[in-house]
Amino acid sequence: MKTVKETESYAILQKRNGRYAVRAKGRKWLNADEKVQVLLEAGLIKLTEPKPAEPEAVAEEAPAEEAAAEEAAEETTEE
Repeated sequence: MKTVKETESYAILQKRNGRYAVRAKGRKWLNADEKVQVLLEAGLIKLTEPKPAEPEAVAEEAPAEEAAAEEAAEETTEE
């Protein structure tokens, strides 16, 4: 691993695959929110807004499934 930035409280290392690791003072590895916060402050990563879920697509599929189930039920009762 290559050292990217080192301060008194942590060290940022870059792995061979391009990802980052953050080691805190005392050689303890930082993970999750702490790691993201340190990398954001260093300007090494950028966060994007998550895409909003499309509730319309889910609502449109439900009636189609119900119609298919009704048709299948009608075919079985006719036989």
